[in-house]
Amino acid sequence: MKRVVITGVGAVSPLGNDVPSLIEGIEQGKSAVQYMEGWEQYTGLRSLVGAPAELKDEKSIPRKSRRSMGRMSFFAVQATQQAIADAGLEQKELSSGRVGCVIGSTMGGAESLNDAFETMLPEKDLSQLTSMRFFQCVSHTAAMNVSQYLGLTGYVMATSAACASASQALGAGYDIIRLGKQDVVLCGGAEELHPTVTGSFDVLFATSVNYNDIPHRTPRPFDRERDGLVCGEGSGILVLEEYEHALMRKAKIYAEIVGYHTCGSGAHVSQSNKDAMVFCLREALASAHISPGEVDYINAHATATMQGDKEEAEAIRDIFGDEVPVSGLKGYIGHTLGASGSLELIVSLAMMEKGLVYPTLNLKTVSPDCEGIHHVMHPLAWDIRVMVKNCFAFGGINAALVCKKVNHQ
Repeated sequence: MKRVVITGVGAVSPLGNDVPSLIEGIEQGKSAVQYMEGWEQYTGLRSLVGAPAELKDEKSIPRKSRRSMGRMSFFAVQATQQAIADAGLEQKELSSGRVGCVIGSTMGGAESLNDAFETMLPEKDLSQLTSMRFFQCVSHTAAMNVSQYLGLTGYVMATSAACASASQALGAGYDIIRLGKQDVVLCGGAEELHPTVTGSFDVLFATSVNYNDIPHRTPRPFDRERDGLVCGEGSGILVLEEYEHALMRKAKIYAEIVGYHTCGSGAHVSQSNKDAMVFCLREALASAHISPGEVDYINAHATATMQGDKEEAEAIRDIFGDEVPVSGLKGYIGHTLGASGSLELIVSLAMMEKGLVYPTLNLKTVSPDCEGIHHVMHPLAWDIRVMVKNCFAFGGINAALVCKKVNHQ
């Protein structure tokens, strides 16, 4: 099997339209969560907060490519452009057939889907829909638009597993390169914020509803006063590359992916399951030939839901005890759903590089059902050589990535 390293990162997030803005916002302890004007018109929607990203410079993309892109695809294309530039990849390489992309999302563009139905349904008139609307709505819209815009002729795939979408995309890219099928894969996820997206969690009583007037205080991962998740949006893209290929290009290497696993719980469609999480984490560590005692940091999924945080804390405690620092990032940028795994991995790589663990924002008092693990509540200087990134999604889908510093650097 080939070795796989990360050589480029790009991000559009609620804290800004590039990676430095994202990292700076987190280091300053900023919350991107805000009251969403206009959402109050949706009858039955109880959660009126979100973490929006700014859509800007979309007209820098030629109209021919732009027509098939919705908000989510713009985010994905812009994050991918950053990652490619960061990795130093040239167009000749992109169109060689040895570069692919795997980009996940919860579904197609939410705004485009909503607009399509609002246009069609009053008169049930399909002729009112444009041909390009379909391409904005399809579930693989982000992967499709990125590959078309860049002229990629390698593997093009889309993962769709709700909050685990980006992690599964990274895992798929990891496997594709390990098998020698591609030299480089652009991997990650994208998502867009819309009241229908928040509403889908709201009807399951999974959203934060008690902080509409004080949005910066929610979500509250692992906290005694947590009351649910807050949806966000954006895109995180990482360049995965075969190790020798990266060395040949003299590319900067952020870390090596050394382990990955994904699995279903088979237990409940919406409730997180500790036993499945434990199995997923143990399998990821086993594939990396890493023992729990060798892990220096865990970036938790930590959505701030009652059940999810409790089950994840128990799973971490069962495997790692209270020795390994644990923090989550959704207090800063909300739950970016299909983009969360990649955006949060990008921030985790920054922690690895800086030797610093960013704390869980809004975690003031650890909930009794989340005790027994090493919660990071203040910035912590810490040598991170091996880290684990958790993602756990509706449908009982679990994913875990293990990353390690490359020694030769």
